[in-house]
Amino acid sequence: MHSNSFAFTISRRNLIKIAGASVAVAVAGLPGRLLAADPIKVAAVYTVPVEQQWVSRIHKAANAAKERGDIEYVYSENTANNDYERVMREYCEAGHKLILGEVFGVEDAARAVARDYPDVAFLMGSSFKPDAAVPNFSVFDNYIQDASYLSGLIAGAMTKSKNIGMVGGYPIPEVNRLMNAFMAGVKEVAPDTKFQVAFIGSWFDPPKAKETAFAQIDGGADLLYAERFGVSDAAKERKILAIGNVIDTQADYPDTVVASALWHFEPTLDKAIAEVKAGSFKADDYGVYSFMKNGGCSLAPLGAFDSKVADDIKAKVAEKE
Repeated sequence: MHSNSFAFTISRRNLIKIAGASVAVAVAGLPGRLLAADPIKVAAVYTVPVEQQWVSRIHKAANAAKERGDIEYVYSENTANNDYERVMREYCEAGHKLILGEVFGVEDAARAVARDYPDVAFLMGSSFKPDAAVPNFSVFDNYIQDASYLSGLIAGAMTKSKNIGMVGGYPIPEVNRLMNAFMAGVKEVAPDTKFQVAFIGSWFDPPKAKETAFAQIDGGADLLYAERFGVSDAAKERKILAIGNVIDTQADYPDTVVASALWHFEPTLDKAIAEVKAGSFKADDYGVYSFMKNGGCSLAPLGAFDSKVADDIKAKVAEKE
């Protein structure tokens, strides 16, 4: 079973703005032409709930752009892979000009939709590269290995048993990249650290992630890398430490989550919005906009753990940043 929930959230202010723009177009005698000030109609198709870490960052950036009046934004969550193409087509038919989503399991179908709607821009989380044959289909991913590496420096200083558990979704390059960056940071500070690595075969299964983490704690881990939801719950219950990924959950786990590698989707989305408005959107790899130098990732503030992390480690992090 799955459900699509459509959140039609055009504010009253935007409604008035749109109505005003329509009148301006009619007066100017240019029907159908977008004025620069018109918000772009954006739709997103997600395979998981919007509270899932990765998707929550896209959702957050889209809502920020909506609040600014740059876009109108609707979305579907929990869309099954075998339903993804249909939902994409419905949004295209409804006049949306930019489609967001993650097509890791539906690459071929998504690119087929893009070919059928050459006037729509597609910005999709993808394992593959842009293809000149589909000039309106751009790809991105959370290239936050910079921040993951910094979180590893802190983890290396915080583990006492030199045994770290790591729970990921799937062993694919997108996950392995972050895990290896984290491990590189750990090994720079604590080269003799042992890693227990496991994958749960799901992007959103907190109970399974939690059980997997318990097994790693039983195997001697005193710190966990929480690539998935559920891992920090296990760490909290067993009173050990955790490192977060993509979002900052320290407020929910104040005595557990030491540091987190944060993803900021805003630079990626804002670049796409600008290209669509300028009429210059083309097949491109937007991965670079997740790099730290472009504001696409950062290390979360240490917060409650600021006084517990050694000054020399904080200095090393600051230098590497």
